[in-house]
Amino acid sequence: MKVTEEEIRPEKVFNEYLELTAIDTVTFFSNADSFEISCPSCGSSDSKVWVKKSLFTYKSCPSCYTIYVSPRPVIESFNAYYTDSPSTKFWATTFYKITEAARREKLWKPKAEMIKQRILKFGEGVPVEYIIDIGGGYGVFDEEIKAIMDIKAIVIEPSVHLAQICRDKGLEVLEKFMEEILADELPAGRKCYVSFELFEHLHDPARFLQTVFNCMNKGDMFIFTTLSGMGVDIQLLGEHAKALSPPHHLNFLNPKSVTAILEKNGFEVLEAITPGKLDVDILKKNKEYINDIFWKNVLDYLNESELSGLQDFIASSGLSSHMMISCIKP
Repeated sequence: MKVTEEEIRPEKVFNEYLELTAIDTVTFFSNADSFEISCPSCGSSDSKVWVKKSLFTYKSCPSCYTIYVSPRPVIESFNAYYTDSPSTKFWATTFYKITEAARREKLWKPKAEMIKQRILKFGEGVPVEYIIDIGGGYGVFDEEIKAIMDIKAIVIEPSVHLAQICRDKGLEVLEKFMEEILADELPAGRKCYVSFELFEHLHDPARFLQTVFNCMNKGDMFIFTTLSGMGVDIQLLGEHAKALSPPHHLNFLNPKSVTAILEKNGFEVLEAITPGKLDVDILKKNKEYINDIFWKNVLDYLNESELSGLQDFIASSGLSSHMMISCIKP
């Protein structure tokens, strides 16, 4: 199924969201205390400034190629921002409603099928009783996975607006950040934890992973998607990449560095792939920001069929900015 950026992120409404975000960035972060951090994957302190955007600085790790924000504002600023800022309210009440139908068909139904296949592939024949959807947003994924599997869903969602939307759909909700969840708040039975486009937002990835790991039982799975800093569109567009959108996106790991941080926190990584579909489309729409003459020429030279083949190559080579990781608690 072909997917374009315009279908899931209409430019006009997405730009309105970014304008609200710019205002919120000043409101919540201009006077926030901040501190330097080492690479969230390998711990290297040798990272250099990569790009600066808004009030934030992105650094690039020379050891594992992780891109991350440092200095990093304190967690209290992010909690206030994500709980009830005008831009997050706009995302919940306007942006997502406009795109929900397209996202359901083009993103969530295929994603639900991908998760089902990975549960069957890696589940070793043991039924999974619960999906624990961390940062479940509108709950569309949970509706879709329940439509194709005999499974119960629990949504962990700290946003007051999004949590209420999930409740209105009849979903069970824990209105908290994952880092506040205790194991005894979750039911017994085998579980598959999922999170989609959340990892790049995390203030402290190691703390998040430790919380998830401590809540899991042996054999429970964790499957998540996030942005890869080695994605060709992010590497070529740099500061002009819309994926680099502080204060939302703080961490851009890659298949190798995300495997390292997961193993460091006790997980067994089963798969780290980049099944992206939008990289070439994003590059074509932002061609004026590309300085590399080879890539500018390629985007003009190839026909639609050849560009589709290029996208397939990017995805299969681990060089898409959309990344999916499957792991288990051994």
